[in-house]
Amino acid sequence: MARKSRSSVTSPGGLSANVIITIAIVVVAAVVIGGVLLFNRSEDDSSGDGGGGDGPVPTELRVHGDSNLLAEAEGADEGKVTIVEFLDYQCPACAAYYANVTKQLEADYGGRITFVTRNFPLDSHPLAQQAARAAEAAALQGKYREMYHQLYDNYEQWAVNGQQVSDDAARATTLFEGYATAIGLDLAEYKAALTDPSVQERIDADAAAGRKVGVDSTPTFFVNGEKFVPEGDKFSDVADQMREQIDTALGS
Repeated sequence: MARKSRSSVTSPGGLSANVIITIAIVVVAAVVIGGVLLFNRSEDDSSGDGGGGDGPVPTELRVHGDSNLLAEAEGADEGKVTIVEFLDYQCPACAAYYANVTKQLEADYGGRITFVTRNFPLDSHPLAQQAARAAEAAALQGKYREMYHQLYDNYEQWAVNGQQVSDDAARATTLFEGYATAIGLDLAEYKAALTDPSVQERIDADAAAGRKVGVDSTPTFFVNGEKFVPEGDKFSDVADQMREQIDTALGS
């Protein structure tokens, strides 16, 4: 199935997987109030070097012509900063990072940085693959960014059930179709794409690329080809750390 042009984006990890109930409690609280302890880790080829790193950027971390972008640098800032995030849509830590770090970065640096997302669904999250397929199906209609936001803005609707991650695939299917309709997708085309082999191949290729560069948990970020290692105990600390790294690369 042919992939349509990506949406315009001119502007707009954590603890080991020990006890999933504890993870869910910590992260749901983080999403609601922010600024709490954050580390909750759950378990291609193109032109350009992905930004101004000191060494060559691995092929797996470069921007592809059909990369899923949340932001794209323009003008004088083009090529200065490329962030690649390997994510799992059902990962509580990913949802918490979205709510407390990356959503605001996307808004504040849109047009100045290139922000790429790659799929890395974890086996410990029953609906992660389903959500990834929904996002990639939307991307085929040029609406990746919109579905990405639907999935994370509505995380508690589909991804969790009380204090545990949900395994209710039927509920997720219904909700995802609602999100698809809300962002203006052709629903028949969206449903067909969910079972298109190319969609699963893309997800698998992203995950394989992640493993090749050492990803084993989510979220994992790379800034200009170098792994971002969060420091501090609060999301605000990590956001400041990432902003400082971005600002330095931008020369601002």
